[in-house]
Amino acid sequence: MNFLARQKKLREQLASTGLDALLVSHLPNIRYLCGFTGSAGFLLVSEAGSVFFTDVRYDTQGRAEVKGARVIIARKAVLNALGEWIGARRKKARSKGWTIGIDAEHVSVAERKRVADLLPSGVRLRNAAALVERARMVKEDDELELIRAAVRLGATLFDRALEVLRPGIKEAEVAAEMEYAARRAGAEEMSFPTIIASGARSALPHGRATEQAIASGGFVVCDFGVILAGYCSDQTRTVWVGAASGANGEEARRVYESVREAQEAAIAAVRPGISVAEVDGAARKVLRQAGLGRYFTHSTGHGVGLEIHEAPRVAAGQKEVLKPGMVITIEPGVYFPGKWGVRIEDMVAVSEDGCEVLTPTGKDFLAV
Repeated sequence: MNFLARQKKLREQLASTGLDALLVSHLPNIRYLCGFTGSAGFLLVSEAGSVFFTDVRYDTQGRAEVKGARVIIARKAVLNALGEWIGARRKKARSKGWTIGIDAEHVSVAERKRVADLLPSGVRLRNAAALVERARMVKEDDELELIRAAVRLGATLFDRALEVLRPGIKEAEVAAEMEYAARRAGAEEMSFPTIIASGARSALPHGRATEQAIASGGFVVCDFGVILAGYCSDQTRTVWVGAASGANGEEARRVYESVREAQEAAIAAVRPGISVAEVDGAARKVLRQAGLGRYFTHSTGHGVGLEIHEAPRVAAGQKEVLKPGMVITIEPGVYFPGKWGVRIEDMVAVSEDGCEVLTPTGKDFLAV
C-alpha cells in the first residue's frame, strides 16, 4: 500500500478546504492512511507532515507498522500528549491561528470537548468533510486483490454450512461450524456476527444465529463474511430445508427465483457513471413486477472494504455515481413476517466497462 501517496493526496485536499490539519481518529481511516492496525491512536495530518500518537502498549507495533508519519508514544493520556505537542509546535511557529478538522462522523460531543479543552488559544476545531471515507470508496489494485482473497475464503464457508445444515441442528451450531472453518482457513475474524436465520426467523433481515433448532419446511438465510489482511467479505445465500413440494414448495421457488432475478438485474445495471439509486431501482422494479415490492424493506447494498459497511450506500435517493474500483454488495431480499424470507447477496467490483462479480458461489435454488 502506498501510504505516502494517500497522505499526500489528503494534504492537497486540505489546502482547498481551509483546514491547516486533519485530526484522524477513526481507526479504519488511520489504517488506510498509515498502516497502523492497533486499537488506540490519533493521526494528525498537516502541510508540514504527519504525526501519529498512541500509547505505550503500541510502542513496538506502532513504530513497526506506521508509514509516512512520525510516531509519538504517549506516557500519559494520548489526548493530553496530542494537545501538548500541538501547543509546543504553535508556540515555536509563533503563530496562534490554526484550524484543525476532525472526523465529525466518528467523534462524540464529549470527545470533541476534551480535544478542544486541551488545545492552546487560537487553535480551532472544525467539522471536516468525509475526505478519507471518500478516498476509500475507490479501491486501489492492491486493495482489490486483498478483497478478492477475502471473498474467496468467505465463500468456502457456505460449503461447510451445506455439509452440516439439516433438520434439528441449531442455528448457532451451523454458525459455529462456519466460524471454526474460517479460522482454520486463515481468517482474522468474522466481518460481523454470522447470521443463520431459519423458519419464521428468516424474515428478520439481521436475524443472528440462536439456539433455535432448524425445522424442515422453511428457508434458512445464511449471511456471513470474513476479515483477511484487514479487508472484509460479505455474502448471503438462502436455502430451503426439506422437500420443496406442494403449494408451499412452489411458492418458495417462485419467491426465490424473483429475488434472484432482481439481484441479477441490479448486477447487470452496475457500471461506471450510473448512480447507486439506479442500481437499487433495477432490483426494485423486478420485485414490484412480481408483486413483492412491499416486502423488500432495506437498501440494495453498500460499500465494503476495511469496514463491512462503507460508502456508498446503494439505495433510493442516493446520488453517488459509481466509479471503477468501487466495491459494493448487491443484496435484495423479501421478508414475510412470521413466515419466511429470502436474500441473495454478492460482492461486485465496478470495472471500466461494467462490473466483476467477486462472489464465486452459485445461486440456484437449493433444498437440503
